Amino acid sequence: MIEISKLTKTYDRGTKALKDVNITIDDGEFVFITGRSGSGKSTLIKILLKEVEPTSGRVVVNDMDLRKMPRRYVPKYRRRLGVVFQDFRLLKDKTVYENVAFAQRVIGESSRTIRESVPQMLKMVGLSSKYKFFPHQLSGGEQQRVAIARALINRPEILLADEPTGNLDPHNAMEIMGLLEKINRRGTTVIVVTHSHEIVDLMKKRVITIDRGMVVCDEEESGYHYED
Repeated sequence: MIEISKLTKTYDRGTKALKDVNITIDDGEFVFITGRSGSGKSTLIKILLKEVEPTSGRVVVNDMDLRKMPRRYVPKYRRRLGVVFQDFRLLKDKTVYENVAFAQRVIGESSRTIRESVPQMLKMVGLSSKYKFFPHQLSGGEQQRVAIARALINRPEILLADEPTGNLDPHNAMEIMGLLEKINRRGTTVIVVTHSHEIVDLMKKRVITIDRGMVVCDEEESGYHYED
């Protein structure tokens, strides 16, 4: 599903965020990307989202070469990706229902489709009873569930989660990881960026560790721990 080869990203003043990165992720995998702050994890996610262009190398997602993709195709490509962030990024003046529905309204889905799909998605993330609540009435874990529902409502093939548990306590963090695992079992490829050793150790998934812009470890149930 994702093939990254000899990927390098150099910013101004010659700073290399990524150096000759090679990664292959298969359809339906659950993968953690770990590393200390500034290691290049977020740059990699931004490249996959077509927010940042690489300096050199090749990035292919579902047979689409991102470096050759015309700009007019980028919005359509991004609809095939679901994205979850650490800070939730919910619309504070919208209800839970409206936050999830917003993602479908942006792409022009019909009112009938929205009425059918949003309740189903809220049921999957365990928030059916709180569809009229506003974000400030929810716990951090519940807000992240709303963000996940919004990311999944358009049925993406890949879910990118950038530090999805960074603002959560350990209990809520593990609930969110359990939800992501459930989503993965339904067929969605899940890529989680995290610096949490505890979550990585408990989940026992494939772990790709990036340090100083380079892949230093890539294995199932990795025992490699970088030093902060």
